[in-house]
Amino acid sequence: MHFGTTEIILIIAVVFLLFGATRLPQLAKSIGQSRKAFKEGMREAEEENKPVATAPAPQISALSDEEILAEMQRRKAE
Repeated sequence: MHFGTTEIILIIAVVFLLFGATRLPQLAKSIGQSRKAFKEGMREAEEENKPVATAPAPQISALSDEEILAEMQRRKAE
């Protein structure tokens, strides 16, 4: 859909008549604030969906026998 110059001028005139000169700046400001809030909400939602980096689990081969036995006893006590 392509709007020509005449259609755009007509739309602007109708908006100007509906809202008046005093309310147009308020309307533009509220639209800008809504857009900013929407973008911030989308950014926060994307951050929530990112996986959280956790500390890697120790490898069994890196533990001594005593450490393995201590861990097994600790888990058994829970």
